[in-house]
Amino acid sequence: MSNWHGKFVIGLTGNIATGKSVVRRMLEHLGAYTLDADALAHRAYARGAPGYQPVIDAFGRWLVNKDGEINRSKLGNLVFNNPEAMPQLEAIVHPLVRQAAEILIKRSIQPVVVIEAIKLLEGDLRNVCDSIWVTNAPEEVQVERLMRKRGMNREQALGRIHIQSAQSAKVALANIVITNTGSYDDLWRQVNAAWKEIIPGTNTPEPEPESVATDQPAVFVAAQQATPIQPEGELSVKRGKPKNSAAIAELITRLSKRARVMTADDVMEQFGEKAYMLLDIGGKIVGLAGWQVENLVTRTTDIFLEDYINRQKALEMLINEVECASADLQSEASLIFPTNELAAQESPWAALGYEKRTPETLGVQAWQDSATELDPAGGILLFKQLRQDRVLRPI
Repeated sequence: MSNWHGKFVIGLTGNIATGKSVVRRMLEHLGAYTLDADALAHRAYARGAPGYQPVIDAFGRWLVNKDGEINRSKLGNLVFNNPEAMPQLEAIVHPLVRQAAEILIKRSIQPVVVIEAIKLLEGDLRNVCDSIWVTNAPEEVQVERLMRKRGMNREQALGRIHIQSAQSAKVALANIVITNTGSYDDLWRQVNAAWKEIIPGTNTPEPEPESVATDQPAVFVAAQQATPIQPEGELSVKRGKPKNSAAIAELITRLSKRARVMTADDVMEQFGEKAYMLLDIGGKIVGLAGWQVENLVTRTTDIFLEDYINRQKALEMLINEVECASADLQSEASLIFPTNELAAQESPWAALGYEKRTPETLGVQAWQDSATELDPAGGILLFKQLRQDRVLRPI
């Protein structure tokens, strides 16, 4: 077992664009507490963090932006082009990431912890893992993802792939290999099977998907149900599962008035990035919130509600459940990006403790980065701090 009593630690690694983060999110859906060690490394040298001054002392103040933050692009160019600089940076950052990971793991309530790190096998985090999982993908799949998701051309994508250590070396050291060829269904089956294999007491079969016209695009389902019948019963909230993907797609397509045409496959793919809280009446989904916790920040981007339900009560139930789940994942702050219609209703948000903010007023670099990354155009942002204590403050 790992260094942490009662915890089973999975170390998750793999080369660029092989799907590490998607697998980490799937394991989170299954009940694990997950850490992105690379995101913690960025936090380690943010302004006010313990690695900030040591990095400046080692490499110079020319790295510092006007806002006082270390410029990651400049630092990245330096360490990737200077063979001596990378070990210097790692000597500063890796001990701090290990300290932060220990804090987060010790106070986590989940018995299974996942540590995702690109250089997991090269560092000392490897020694605290009970099982090593490696994501693997054909090179052509990696190239396609980098071109589609990061806007690289083929030459740039191949350059990023080939600069990393051989994927075969990682696979040779793995306890579990997850092969990601692009099918979310296949990926989910592999992760679910591996989870059941190594985690005692999880051999419960996954329920069959609900029959909501899963073989049709959601736009056709929406057309068939343009005037939904109001169900009877009490409102309740449940965590969305892949089996709910067709119902989620239908609701988003219809309530967005086809501004977002979703299919069950689209939702299945999004389960690799976010989770859903579903508002239910009598077995019918009447609202949802799509959210994620990344780098200890909760971001809620999708909120859809049927017109006939009590909006304030629905928001309160959904957001409270998102916050409770975020607390289990040790989130420090909650960011909500509502539609203009919901943003205009200030009183429900004020009752929940949220206020309108802009990214530059959030104060913590990781919070600002999360806000600008998800909504660079500067739409409506609602903010609430969830906890006062934070990791990676100056020691």
